[in-house]
Amino acid sequence: MKPSVTITKGSSGWGGPLTVYETETRKVVASVTGGSIHPLAEKIASLLGVPVVDAFNNKVEPDTIIIAVVDCGGTLRCGVYPKMGVKTIDIHPISPSGPLSKYIKEDNFVSGTTLDCITQSGEAVPSEPEVSGQAVPEPAEIKESSPASGGNQFFNFITSMGRGIGSIVNVFYQAGRDTLDIVLKNILPFMIFVSIMVGIINYTGIGDLLANAIKPLAGSLPGLLGLSVFCAIPFLSPVLGPGAVIAQVVGVLLGVEIGKGTIPIAYSLPALFAINSQVGCDFVPVALTLAEAEDDTVSAGVPAMLFTRLVTGPAAVLVAYLLSFGLYS
Repeated sequence: MKPSVTITKGSSGWGGPLTVYETETRKVVASVTGGSIHPLAEKIASLLGVPVVDAFNNKVEPDTIIIAVVDCGGTLRCGVYPKMGVKTIDIHPISPSGPLSKYIKEDNFVSGTTLDCITQSGEAVPSEPEVSGQAVPEPAEIKESSPASGGNQFFNFITSMGRGIGSIVNVFYQAGRDTLDIVLKNILPFMIFVSIMVGIINYTGIGDLLANAIKPLAGSLPGLLGLSVFCAIPFLSPVLGPGAVIAQVVGVLLGVEIGKGTIPIAYSLPALFAINSQVGCDFVPVALTLAEAEDDTVSAGVPAMLFTRLVTGPAAVLVAYLLSFGLYS
């Protein structure tokens, strides 16, 4: 008999409850939370009596993961492990969102979980399918129909053409539904978020205070380079990346001040690259796992990617600054 653990959603979370336990193949708890073991993963592993692995810096095969703990703000990463058949905990209270939201179900995902939401539910043994001793009857042979006669060839042509046209129409119809789904779940909420932020900034006057604080950085090339380096610091970039929340907030602030004329419009393009130096840094280990990279590749690739951003981030700002000459004249 092996212990099992029940995980429920937080006060503002979604999904679950999930009951997890060790099986013959799934023997580890994975933590994908920016390069450190999250307390949720530690508690689950302790209750189950299994090891916990930092999947941000080490490769872990999806088939060996009992449950994965992630810190996605609602973009791609929250749906990666559900797509691979791994039960997932998101420490942020989100509902299904992102391009992989269709794989997020209540029986494989729970969000907003806290330490109080994890309880040991007793003993559990994974059920194994029973093998019956009775012979399985073989399916009867299907007799092939004779080739269509010449009189039916025209009818078959019309039928196949109709099926082909129908499949093309279905592709466009499904694309329309997917587009509408993305607009409703991702684009419109972001537009509402931006509108609320702009309204708060304009109503409270906090924009002027923030503008005075940001202007020395966003209003000069050395300041933008410094901002880019700050966002790309290896131990900060995985923390700033999830959900692109930091980039969204700072981007709205800069956009409002550029629109007011407080910050020169010529710095809008380099500022865009300066505040996004951390983009993707939290997704590197997941991407390497999806690419089925070797353990040595993951161990070397994650720090290499993080340190490379210290060079490519400021370089992108310089290129954007050079390309912005005459862009707004």
